[in-house]
Amino acid sequence: MDITRFIHILLLTSERAWALAMYMKSTHAADSNAQGTTGSTKRHIVSKLQKASKHAAHLVNLLQDTEKTKAPTESILEARAYQQSLQGAIKFEKKAWEQCLQSYSETRLLYIALARSVGNKQDDVFKDLLARTIDPSLRYAAHQLKLPRTISIEMIVTRYIQRDNNRYVTEVSESNPDLLQESGEAAKKNAQGESADTPETITWRSRTVKLEDATTAQALASVAATGTKLASFLDTNPDADRRAKAAAFDDVLISSQDAVDAVKTAIDELTAEGVTQGDPRMQSLQITRTAVNYNLVEWRVGRNRVLCGAQDGATFESQSVKQPKKPRADGKPRVAHQESTGRRLTRLKERVVLYDSTLQSLDSVKGFPGVAADQAFINELDTKKAYFSSLR
Repeated sequence: MDITRFIHILLLTSERAWALAMYMKSTHAADSNAQGTTGSTKRHIVSKLQKASKHAAHLVNLLQDTEKTKAPTESILEARAYQQSLQGAIKFEKKAWEQCLQSYSETRLLYIALARSVGNKQDDVFKDLLARTIDPSLRYAAHQLKLPRTISIEMIVTRYIQRDNNRYVTEVSESNPDLLQESGEAAKKNAQGESADTPETITWRSRTVKLEDATTAQALASVAATGTKLASFLDTNPDADRRAKAAAFDDVLISSQDAVDAVKTAIDELTAEGVTQGDPRMQSLQITRTAVNYNLVEWRVGRNRVLCGAQDGATFESQSVKQPKKPRADGKPRVAHQESTGRRLTRLKERVVLYDSTLQSLDSVKGFPGVAADQAFINELDTKKAYFSSLR
């Protein structure tokens, strides 16, 4: 049998078993009459996950025979990360929280190392796996072990990952030594691997609160890093095209959205634990939520202003029509043509869309926690809305 086909069979068989386990779990969770997962259902789910893990382990062993498979190091590490994620899922279902942390910690380490090695080719895939599955599972298992929320996920990985007789962890840590630094330097790395100072507090209007959620603090550090990068680009490229300037906002918008998501996740976790709105931790998170959401709105409005052009689009000059570089056949110079009326109307419509987006963003701010009671801030928002409405 062709070795490639055998690899595909192992992977598909493992995925089929995992998919069946997740189907049973989701179906049972959707049943409003279900009183928790029953013993037989739980055993069936674990059995399918064990079957998936077994096939994944065979896949790892097969890929290690590089003379036959010609598998690159990245493929072996990805297969190992996949197998360990299945082991983590098994321990999660069994409520073996420490072992769950050990398996998912290795999975996270390997996926981050892979994301660095492949660059932008599969970077989004690995980030999605971390955000949707690995990190929430690590955080939940840590909560079950009564670990404080101030401990970052990076520090959890550093403490619980199994280093002894683990060739995969050894290989990755040798090529990426910062990933397992106990000192916490790894926690100061943003998604791009750049150094970033993690803030301890956040200020909204006259209120300053402590950041007790490590994930939120790291997300805000990433926002600060990407914001500095954007400011540097705009300062060093004042003559850049407005679309190029607007594209430079992408990183800071993404990191700001990550911060918003991190705060929402922290609030949801506390709510699931039965923490009331009057609890100081919840109040601090609500203030943080307003601050990060407004920060995201500011970046969106800033991007729209750049796209509108000089003076926020208060002036509207005609654009010259680009002339073909090839000379005319008769040798006469080409006559410059004015921009057509249709093209001018199209640009005006685009600008109106940007103004509408800005006004909608400002309107959304009034729904943030605590904003409605701040009349001075409401007046400030109304002034900004009046300004952009007049431009529109």
